[in-house]
Amino acid sequence: MKTLQDILNQRSLSALFQPIMNISDGTFLGFEGLIRGPADSPLHSPINLFAAAKQQGLSLEIEMLCRQIVLESFAAQNLPGNLFLNVSPDALTHPSFKNGQTLGYLENLGIDPKRVIIEITENQPTFDFEGMRNALLHYRNMGFKIAMDDLGEGFSSLRLWSELRPEFVKIDMHFVQGVNADPLKQQFIRSIQSIALSSGTQVIAEGIETDAEFRVIRDIGIACGQGYFIARPAPVPPLNPPAEVGCLIGANGVVEQPYGSRRSITVEALLRYTEPFQPDAEAEKVFACFSANKELRAVPVVKNGRPVGLINRYEFVDSFAKPFQRELLGKKPCGGMMNTEPLLVEKSTPIHELSSFLSESAIKHFTDGFIITEQGRYLGLGTGQDLLREITNAQIETARYANPLTLLPGNVPINEHIDFLLQSGKSFAVCYCDLDNFKPFNDVYGYRKGDEMIQFTGKLLNSVCDHQNDFIGHIGGDDFILVMQSRDWEKRCNQALSSFAQTALMLLEERHRSAGGYSSEDRQGRVVHHPSPTLSIGVIWATAESFHSHHEIAEAAAVAKKMAKKKPGNSLFIERRDLRQPAIADSQPFPDAYHG
Repeated sequence: MKTLQDILNQRSLSALFQPIMNISDGTFLGFEGLIRGPADSPLHSPINLFAAAKQQGLSLEIEMLCRQIVLESFAAQNLPGNLFLNVSPDALTHPSFKNGQTLGYLENLGIDPKRVIIEITENQPTFDFEGMRNALLHYRNMGFKIAMDDLGEGFSSLRLWSELRPEFVKIDMHFVQGVNADPLKQQFIRSIQSIALSSGTQVIAEGIETDAEFRVIRDIGIACGQGYFIARPAPVPPLNPPAEVGCLIGANGVVEQPYGSRRSITVEALLRYTEPFQPDAEAEKVFACFSANKELRAVPVVKNGRPVGLINRYEFVDSFAKPFQRELLGKKPCGGMMNTEPLLVEKSTPIHELSSFLSESAIKHFTDGFIITEQGRYLGLGTGQDLLREITNAQIETARYANPLTLLPGNVPINEHIDFLLQSGKSFAVCYCDLDNFKPFNDVYGYRKGDEMIQFTGKLLNSVCDHQNDFIGHIGGDDFILVMQSRDWEKRCNQALSSFAQTALMLLEERHRSAGGYSSEDRQGRVVHHPSPTLSIGVIWATAESFHSHHEIAEAAAVAKKMAKKKPGNSLFIERRDLRQPAIADSQPFPDAYHG
């Protein structure tokens, strides 16, 4: 049996490559280079190999050899796209890597450094952020890109992201596997995607093993995927995805679940009081505060009750850690070391507004946190993690009652949202949307195509909503509800009808599109022609003066929907009468309105 030293001397390692796919178009972005030890050895497993290397003090030597083997095999096969090259933080700062040895090796192999992505494997705590940042800037200048592996699994993932600003982040497979059945994992991934969009980072979902996981990852909008469902690691990898993956590219999927009803959750829910410092307080006192509270990420600086700055823990402590800096800085005012432009948020701000702002702003606001105020006066601090927690809780509450086909809120959150608006004295449009001629379509094309039509409709209706002002719910079957406060709600309804008329027919076979429908036998065995599916929308205008509960609104909206369905084709009916009169007796409330 070969020893570790034998493996080093004989270069007895082999490379495998696993494709990383662009989910939007099905092309391969590149390949992650993996390593295996001798097949007849316990060190065949990379876990055993690196554990033995660490035990024998040969970690760097093994990693350097792994890198060489992967690069040589990648070049020998002339694989297209990018190479994701695993590198540990220790190796990253090792002189043999930093002095250009790897760059020279790439040149000899004919590999452009711009095609090599350094994938940082965070398998141990990283404290020297400044050293890593400087090293990576050096490698970027040489043409390399950066990926951060196993986001959510490591020791300091969010700070690494903030400090290193990688081009790619990989979501740990723990959050991907079973994501189709776990609302909490879905929310985690949505949150990561939101941060990625604001920081210019592409997200790669690791460990996709089933078509259900792939569909959810795709529909959330994640850029890239990797896992056994796409392709297993292999010495000679495939250059294209398998057919079962290709057919899911660009297919109509579930509608991304909007953020609940947003009923009364404000920034105040995130508030944590932290004792502030005056600008002239000695820096030594701030250092003592951070030393006493390891969880404290920032401290506010307040003057005359109003916040004037925020001191970041890591930047502050890093400054004090340098030789003689504590002696030089300890007696100086802490105001000279603060961020003078912190994010200030009024406590009454809805958290969905804060979430939208943070997704479009610098990632520093997310990692450092923000100051919560009341009429400009200091109240406390909030953190990005607390924001994610509250949004997650709201998502989970909604997901408990979500329709399993579209993942849109079901009857309970619909009713809660309507009642909340009524209690708040809001005026709003309730749009009851229903597919016409859906049952014949389902009978002719089968339930899978029927599900696809419902998913398509949900996605289309979701796309015309202004999610700052509008709410979409799926009652059941082919029935949907839009609760709209946007001023141009009527225009949006007409837009939905126009889009449906133009695109829904693509779900039909050409011969049925040409014929304007299809034929099937009725229960008496007679051949009956059925027109293509259309969309009907019945609308009522709701106020607290005209309605007292969601039950009353449901009855009135059901009547409006019936009126819309009496009109041929894609139709919109708006009830413009005074609806304070008793509702029609045979109408049904939302919870039971499953039939057109």
